[in-house]
Amino acid sequence: MTYNFTLKATFAAGALALAATTAQAAELRAWNIHVEDYPNSIALESFAAEVAEKTGGEITMKIFHNGVLGSQPDAIEQVRLGALDVANFNLGPMGTSVPETNVVSLPFIFPSIPAMYKLMDGEAGDAISAGMEKKGIKALAWYDSGARSFYNSIRPINSPADVEGLKLRVMNNDLFVGMVEALDGNATPMAFGEVYQSIKTGVVDGAENNPPSYESVSHYEVAQFYSLTEHLIIPECVCISTKAWGAMTPEQQEIVKTAARNSAEQQRELWQAREASALEAVKAGGVTVNTIADKGPFQERMSAVYDGFLEANPDLADLVNLIRNAE
Repeated sequence: MTYNFTLKATFAAGALALAATTAQAAELRAWNIHVEDYPNSIALESFAAEVAEKTGGEITMKIFHNGVLGSQPDAIEQVRLGALDVANFNLGPMGTSVPETNVVSLPFIFPSIPAMYKLMDGEAGDAISAGMEKKGIKALAWYDSGARSFYNSIRPINSPADVEGLKLRVMNNDLFVGMVEALDGNATPMAFGEVYQSIKTGVVDGAENNPPSYESVSHYEVAQFYSLTEHLIIPECVCISTKAWGAMTPEQQEIVKTAARNSAEQQRELWQAREASALEAVKAGGVTVNTIADKGPFQERMSAVYDGFLEANPDLADLVNLIRNAE
């Protein structure tokens, strides 16, 4: 009987040790809306590989590309609840859940892409991340999604006067509607998939987006004037559920954070290359691409948009001013 008791105790101790070892290993489920060869997707796979390597396989990541786990609004809620562990989100649609993220959707708030990098990697990014964390999402790093510019089938845009009367598709967001209206254009919210045919048939004259999106969905075929207003620079985040983050050791957290930031450096380089190739492709397709010599007149028209935003969100004034007043 003593032998049997000792044997059972040994087996029990072994089972507990195995359970403890298993509990330390985790496979994180990651959401991504982009196709597998997109700059973000390539960088996310590198992120996952570095985490697996540096943790000795204690943390692995299964990335579900192409939005197969649902829409971005659904995925945001799933990360908040801990049903999804990791995601790459554009900050634009996060505003309903995290008010701080609305700030980067203000037109012309970032003067340039390099300025966006500096601000998001610093105090502005920390402030937005703090707001996200209150809602169950922790930002690990910031990805580039380029600058959005206007394109249309009528004429180049060099000044606000060139926008007057143009029917322009925008995302369904009051800030973007207000932006076009402030330029005396006619804002038309509609689904992205409807834009090509709508420009072709004259329902709208044009839209606004970054060069890779403009090129990859062939909008340049029906709207051959692309004007680099760069009115919206909306970064993306590599995010993790605070539930998954809290389950990690400090050492694991440091590995994950470092790997995410390394992936951001890679993504930014890949994005810039993709953007340059997209612009070359549309030029080869007959598009007239023009730069804006002076964006000041456009920015001046945005005062009503900012005033309305700050009236509704007075607690975000410091964050807005931090970004707008940056060198």
